[in-house]
Amino acid sequence: MTIKLRIIADSLLIPVLVFGLAGFGGLATQAVSAGLPRVVGAPERVIITFNHAVNEDARTALENMGGRVLKELPLVNGAVVLLPNGAAASDIGTLAGVRSVEKDALVFALRPPKGGGGSTQPAETLEWGVNRVDADLAWATSKGFGVNVAIIDTGIDKDHADLIDNLKGGVNFVSKSPAKPADPNKWDDDNGHGTHVAGIVAAVDNEIGVIGTAPEAYLWAVKVLDRNGSGYVSDVIDGITWAMNNGMQVINMSLGTASDIQAMHDAVDAAYAAGVVIVAAAGNSGDGDGSTNEVIYPAKYSSVIAVAATAVDDSTPSWSAEGEEVELAAPGVSIRSTWNDGLYNTISGTSMASPHVAGVVALMLGAGVLSPAEVRAALQATADDLGATGHDNFYGYGLVDAEESTTGSQTNP
Repeated sequence: MTIKLRIIADSLLIPVLVFGLAGFGGLATQAVSAGLPRVVGAPERVIITFNHAVNEDARTALENMGGRVLKELPLVNGAVVLLPNGAAASDIGTLAGVRSVEKDALVFALRPPKGGGGSTQPAETLEWGVNRVDADLAWATSKGFGVNVAIIDTGIDKDHADLIDNLKGGVNFVSKSPAKPADPNKWDDDNGHGTHVAGIVAAVDNEIGVIGTAPEAYLWAVKVLDRNGSGYVSDVIDGITWAMNNGMQVINMSLGTASDIQAMHDAVDAAYAAGVVIVAAAGNSGDGDGSTNEVIYPAKYSSVIAVAATAVDDSTPSWSAEGEEVELAAPGVSIRSTWNDGLYNTISGTSMASPHVAGVVALMLGAGVLSPAEVRAALQATADDLGATGHDNFYGYGLVDAEESTTGSQTNP
């Protein structure tokens, strides 16, 4: 059985375990040595990256040392390997030529501090968050039509009446066991979190429920988290790879881990370089102190737009992560959106803030072709500065402004 390090709250740290390996097949590059603890009899699931594409020689060498290759991660020249015990880890440490070996840490949907209950299908309303970012004032210019947004999360409810017109498909990377490959077609949401996020991005403008920030954007479900809202970093990497290879223009990741995994860093950097705008929740582990830093990964990486949360009065809740990596803020308190089984739910978290920004990005891309760098520059320049003048660790550059970033002008200061 693969050991999973459970996290009760996203503020708890999953240690990054990195150990060194000396030259593989005569290659000179060596991994940084940090020592993998020996736990006899306890399987370890790790990500091993090479300085070349994983080939048959590499697979054979790993398997000969007792490792079981579960899958490859071609975007980062890596493989996910199950090590049967501490002795196997020690043996693999003698192999030649690996770039890095890291714990395949768990990532988690950023669950709200308090959740609400599901509700039946109501008449359509413009929710306060979409209204606060002035998305409706941008819709005369763009509703995000045809912009592909990947929701890397717990999946999306396939049959939700408020999403189905914009939901174009999906893929699943969650496997029920290491011995069984994931069924790519089982991307239906079995948790609710991903469906809630999807509605904030692009719930359809119809006569029911809610309206998304970009109500004509295309939604794609990329399931990397299970029914409990947890999953492996390696599955997130697979999700990013799929998004790159399938024409996604925006990625939203309302998930995270306290572990800095280089393979995930490499993956988001590659997607950003390929022209994908990546938005992620900053985290729900804030302490209200701007001198501390609680921003989690992948939001913490420079290729990702890290989003903090705001309340209806524009304050930042104490649980919203602070840090210099925070780039923007968006509504994240008491946000009503779509939920599983055709329902609606009101919950809070930076998970809710991030898709407001992803939706605004879809509006911008729908109004014209922009590079990720141009998108970020425009978002920063047009954000409503709510905190200390200029960038600060609570709001970043400020509250995202859909109207001004999409149209270049503002009618509702």
